[in-house]
Amino acid sequence: MPRSPSIIPDDTQRDVYLVLDDFGHLGRSWRETDEAGTNRSWMIRNILEGQYENPVRIVAFNTAEGWSRDVTADIADEIRRRYIEYDEVPTSVLRFLEKATRH
Repeated sequence: MPRSPSIIPDDTQRDVYLVLDDFGHLGRSWRETDEAGTNRSWMIRNILEGQYENPVRIVAFNTAEGWSRDVTADIADEIRRRYIEYDEVPTSVLRFLEKATRH
């Protein structure tokens, strides 16, 4: 019997980005987000719009390709290039850029 194509999109072939947010005395948490919010451009936009309290680490992974890595410095570099497009940026963005400076 022929098999029908799946109605579920195969979106496993992409990179996923997660942000570790620091809530001070409440601790740190990997922020919950919907699937669409885990791509690079949405995550950067959310950081620039102040959606994170105090982002301290960003990891990317791709389960189909079998890799994961800390991309904090890479994202900080990209944000440095893009934040001039904004009239104002939240203090959380400035703190993130200061902490994520490459050595």
